[in-house]
Amino acid sequence: MANNGMNPVGRPIGTTNNATFGTDGVRGHAGTVLTPSLVLELGYCTSQVLQSEGPILIGQDSRKSGDMLAAALTAGLTAAGKEVWKIGLCPTPTIPYLIKTLGAAGGLMVSASHNPPEDNGIKIFDSNGIKIDSGTQLLIEKNLTDELSKKKSTPSFSDFGKAYQRNDLLKSYQTGILSSVKEKSLEGVSIVLDLCWGSATACGAELFKSLGADLTVLHGKPDGSRINVNCGSTKLDRLRATVIKKGAGMGFAFDGDADRVLAVDEKGRIIDGDHVLYLWGSTLQDRGELPENRLVATVMSNLGFERDWAKRGGILERTPVGDQHVHSTMVSTGATLGGEQSGHILSAKHGLCGDGIMTALQVATICNGKKLTLSEWRDESFHAFPQKLVNISLTKAAQQKNWKDCEPIINAVSKAEAAMGEDGRVLLRASGTEPLFRVMVEAKSQEEVDSWTTHLAHVVEQNFKAT
Repeated sequence: MANNGMNPVGRPIGTTNNATFGTDGVRGHAGTVLTPSLVLELGYCTSQVLQSEGPILIGQDSRKSGDMLAAALTAGLTAAGKEVWKIGLCPTPTIPYLIKTLGAAGGLMVSASHNPPEDNGIKIFDSNGIKIDSGTQLLIEKNLTDELSKKKSTPSFSDFGKAYQRNDLLKSYQTGILSSVKEKSLEGVSIVLDLCWGSATACGAELFKSLGADLTVLHGKPDGSRINVNCGSTKLDRLRATVIKKGAGMGFAFDGDADRVLAVDEKGRIIDGDHVLYLWGSTLQDRGELPENRLVATVMSNLGFERDWAKRGGILERTPVGDQHVHSTMVSTGATLGGEQSGHILSAKHGLCGDGIMTALQVATICNGKKLTLSEWRDESFHAFPQKLVNISLTKAAQQKNWKDCEPIINAVSKAEAAMGEDGRVLLRASGTEPLFRVMVEAKSQEEVDSWTTHLAHVVEQNFKAT
């Protein structure tokens, strides 16, 4: 069915109409939208909601603007009297892991995840290592836009905080990742890693090698000018070609900040987040380690996944897009495994934080422990319905409008849903991280999917994009 209210485009913050809190923190073009002055203010205002004792941690991916934005955040936080520990280049899940193990007051990750190199963003975690909720975001926004808050008296000299470089703490995260792996060996397993020129370069290859994997690494150095460019989890072509050419057993591709991962088997077939949830969930179910046989996924997850999981006696809870929604539903239902089709997987046993490297290690070691090839294990997964996603760029004017007020779109969706019946669905939503409108159609036949996706995308183009 159509999505009625998932992930509106983010709200403006500060003194600009372009920097927004979306589904995963603040994102925008670095230097023009995310300016040093705005980010300094953001750091200062964030200090007002991270009031627990302990330091505030800052990590970053490899983007060229990362140092500038981390410095601006540090200036704002230390101006507010906070102690800052700068972790440097690291995967996003490093920050919540260290918050919990060190008892920090909170943390910020400077990254725009899968966005292009010219963008950047800031993800904010509280003292529990959880991304701040919408209410806390609104409080930060109010402080940023409240002129009175900007006129607060400057702290006295004794009230300024200090900043420390703590790159050494990455090792603690690596130790924690390895301790979470039940099957401790990848000895002799041929694996290709696409590290995306990003955060995964900090430790991804090292972790796989420590378990004995025979490793081939693509895009393996930090390069902020090429992060996410024709590589990583958004572009699997080179990974697939390399796995097949080398006869490798499996391959994994991370996004820019390594909080999500997609895999390919030795035949070059994609293992997305739905497959990971089904296969990992089935393993836990067979061990009696999956409460109520419950998984949590989003509205994007494949209908075939939902139906085949039900045949196993499982429950699939669906949420709006965004790992925060998955997280909150997992907490409220007691589910221990959930995630997104894009490869953002959350495990209660591993901190309830999306972690691409941890997920890849789990998939590789479980598969190896079963003495199966990844293609053989994938064949035990669900039968997927054909699904197609089209992204449409939005004008600034369109970003401020609600597509549900557009009668031609509503009529077109109703027509598509009636034609496909219970064996198909339509999902329309504005991206929460980019100026894009997403049209997704799922049906029993590829012909239906292609036809309705083309039609609906045309209707959106004609009646909504340019408004």
